[in-house]
Amino acid sequence: MKGKAVEPTGRRLSREGRRRQLLDTALRIVREQGADRLTLGHLAACAGVSKPVAYDHFGTRSTLLIELYKLIDSQQSNALREALTSGERSLEETADMLAAAHVHCYADTSGEWHAIGAALAGSEEKESVYQELLDGYVQRFAAVLTPYCELADDELERRCVGLIGAGDALSGAMVRGNCSEAEAARAFASLIHGGVQAHSR
Repeated sequence: MKGKAVEPTGRRLSREGRRRQLLDTALRIVREQGADRLTLGHLAACAGVSKPVAYDHFGTRSTLLIELYKLIDSQQSNALREALTSGERSLEETADMLAAAHVHCYADTSGEWHAIGAALAGSEEKESVYQELLDGYVQRFAAVLTPYCELADDELERRCVGLIGAGDALSGAMVRGNCSEAEAARAFASLIHGGVQAHSR
């Protein structure tokens, strides 16, 4: 069966290890079969565990989807952090690295981010979680760009909200095949550079 995970005989995972296995399996289901196929029962079957195990970890399908949403956000944040950990850079180099890390996360997830978001559409819980994650990402973006501009903190954060929205749109275009990863990253880097350099009115 496609997506079936076979656990080594005699190996017993810790609770955290089991949770990670279930999340990894859930991401594979979304990638290979689509978000509509992701139910707790199907997840249990693909992960080689009983249904009660999956329900014990997540409770509801909505909770599982939100955990996947948070997992992808964490991967994106880690990629951004790793890309900018060392060395002094010009604004152009920093914009290039920010853009490349942001777009590459979407390339790595092959559209799962959009698929999971669409599956959660209309959920009040999803909107709350999305806003929390966006706020954190905006602050990280702004912190990286602060040394290169003279904008007030609140103005820079507002611009970062817009820039991240543009980066998401460009990444979505890449996932749909409308442009390459390199083209999306170049366009996003140009927007970042221009957004930071433009004078506030």
